[in-house]
Amino acid sequence: MRTGSIHRVTGETDVRVSLGLDGSGRCAVNTGVPFLDHMLHQISSHGLLDLEIKAVGDTHIDDHHTNEDVGIAVGQALAEALGDRRGIHRFGHFVAPLDEALVQVALDCSGRPHISYGLTIPAQKIGSYDTELVKEFFVAVANNAGLTLHIRQLDGVNSHHIVEACFKAFARALRQATELDPRRAGAVPSSKGMLA
Repeated sequence: MRTGSIHRVTGETDVRVSLGLDGSGRCAVNTGVPFLDHMLHQISSHGLLDLEIKAVGDTHIDDHHTNEDVGIAVGQALAEALGDRRGIHRFGHFVAPLDEALVQVALDCSGRPHISYGLTIPAQKIGSYDTELVKEFFVAVANNAGLTLHIRQLDGVNSHHIVEACFKAFARALRQATELDPRRAGAVPSSKGMLA
C-alpha cells in the first residue's frame, strides 16, 4: 500500500492526515469546516483514496488557516505516498458535470508545482465557507505534492455545483494519474529518469 501520514502543528492549527492511494474510498474527516469536509469526502470517494483527517484550528477567526494547512498536509501526505513516483501513469484528466456545472481538471504528477486556476464562483460564500478558499486549498495541495494542476470551468452558475464538480474532477484526474501502469514495469514515467 502506498501511504502517507503527516502531522502538521503551527500556532494556528493542528492537522493530522493519513492517506492511502490504493484504497477503496474510506473516509473519516473532521476539519471543523463543514463544507471543506464535504469536499474532502468527494476526493476520497471519487479518487478511491482512503483518507483520515483531523484538524483543529482557529476557526473562531475564520477558516483560512485550517483550509490552507489541511491542503498543505494533504499535499505532503500525497507526496509521501507517491515516493519517487515509479510506475504511475503520471498524467490525469477528467471533465466532471454536476447539473449545469462542468469543470475540467488536468494534472501532472511532475514534481514541479504549478497551478492554473480558472473557476468563476458567483457567490462569496457557500454556507459559511469563503469561496476564495477553494483556490487556496488547491494551491496548497499542488505546491506540497509537486503537481502541475490546471482547473477550468467550462460551464456553471450555481456556486455549490461549480466547486463540487471541481473537487470531483480533481479526484478522478488524481486517481488516473497515480494509478500504477502495468506497462511501466515500475519505471519512472519520465525521459529524464526522475520526477522532481
